[in-house]
Amino acid sequence: MPLIPEEPQIHESAQGPRATPASGRIAPTPRPVPGPRPAAPPRPGRPGPLRPAPPVQRTPHDVAVAKPAVPGPVAPATSAPTPVPAPVAASAAPQIQLIPASAAGALDAAEEAVDLLLESGRAPGEVLVITTGEQHPWAAHELSFGDTAYWAQHDAGDDVFYAEATSASRAASRPVVVVAVNGGSAAAVAEALPLAHARAGALLIVCGDPQQINSVLGAGV
Repeated sequence: MPLIPEEPQIHESAQGPRATPASGRIAPTPRPVPGPRPAAPPRPGRPGPLRPAPPVQRTPHDVAVAKPAVPGPVAPATSAPTPVPAPVAASAAPQIQLIPASAAGALDAAEEAVDLLLESGRAPGEVLVITTGEQHPWAAHELSFGDTAYWAQHDAGDDVFYAEATSASRAASRPVVVVAVNGGSAAAVAEALPLAHARAGALLIVCGDPQQINSVLGAGV
């Protein structure tokens, strides 16, 4: 039986474009692919667009190494002169402290006051003790060696000095003066307290009868 050659089949993938559609309409012509558009001309008065420059690759030899700055000589700073504070004027009147005591116990009260002053930091040469009645035992002992030796210790100014009211006018001023009203006449007390007040630079301590002391200091100071 003779073989009938089969008709060649046309696959869809091998079909080319049809000139006319099956329905008889004309197929539209495909649009051309647009190429790159020319750059628009710059507007008057405005610069055209700037394109960034391509990055430049530098070799390690092209990189400049910044050298550390060498500090130059530093001029010495001129310090402003320190202002010297003006001396503070001392108070015109010293502080007054009253220690009540009888005439018999005034000297012991004065000794206790001196001990407290030294314990609080006062230097012995800053204290002067004046008695209105009987002399302090230290003064009586030192006067036994002569008046010159006695006042020489006063002038040295390195220890507590004890003076009797009648001779206290020779004593120089000291920061602290302690008065023991241990007797004596009313006139001696009235003279000793204003004198002690004038010799005291910062503090006057009076040991004795408060009424008598207030009457004298209130009238004479």
